[in-house]
Amino acid sequence: MSNNYTPHIKANPEDFAKTVLMPGDPKRSKFVAETFLDSPRLVNDVRGVQGYTGTYKGTPVTVMASGMGMPSIGIYSYELFNFFGVDNIIRIGSCGALGDDVKLRDVVIGMGASYDSRFAEQYGLGGIYAPIASYDMVELAVAEAKALGVSYKVGSLLSTDVFYNVTPDYNLKWKRMGILGVEMEAAALYMNAAYLNKRALAICTVSDHILRGESLDSDARATSFTDMMKIALETAIKIQGK
Repeated sequence: MSNNYTPHIKANPEDFAKTVLMPGDPKRSKFVAETFLDSPRLVNDVRGVQGYTGTYKGTPVTVMASGMGMPSIGIYSYELFNFFGVDNIIRIGSCGALGDDVKLRDVVIGMGASYDSRFAEQYGLGGIYAPIASYDMVELAVAEAKALGVSYKVGSLLSTDVFYNVTPDYNLKWKRMGILGVEMEAAALYMNAAYLNKRALAICTVSDHILRGESLDSDARATSFTDMMKIALETAIKIQGK
């Protein structure tokens, strides 16, 4: 086996499936592995960022945490794409809703991801880059959401660097531009995928509505998030056949 360790991942390329599900929380990666994967094995635990590889309906799938924020998912997705032979990454996380027609427990499939980060400056493009998901993964995820009877929305997310933003009406301005929900990772994932010619998608469950002051309790989050996980897993095994 080749030794291709990085400062953040102590594993070999053959330890990873071609498709990786990435929750932010390491405990959620453990939950997905133990709940949905057959014969999951721990392949990474550097800094407590747990990664597991097993099979889902006979197809190899890895689930590994990304941590919070664009810098963190930027590191892990870049290393998985560039050093470990991963072709597809599906972010599975939570978002705070902005849209009037978005409800608690809805699944938001991120067709695009706006951002307030300087992540894209590294590319020296001389313009403003618009990160988007891989369309074939969006198409598969929508089909799976319909098949499962899950309430879903497809549209734009906002990936922000600031969780507690003190700017007045900050979220209202983004809502006016059609943003469905706010999270902290998708844009960096989409940019890494585009730069490295890989595939990426963010699927988020609405855990709270920022403008209406609504939120799910911890028990409801645990139950609701499984729909998102099922959509991602079905998308993961089907995209590997393309």
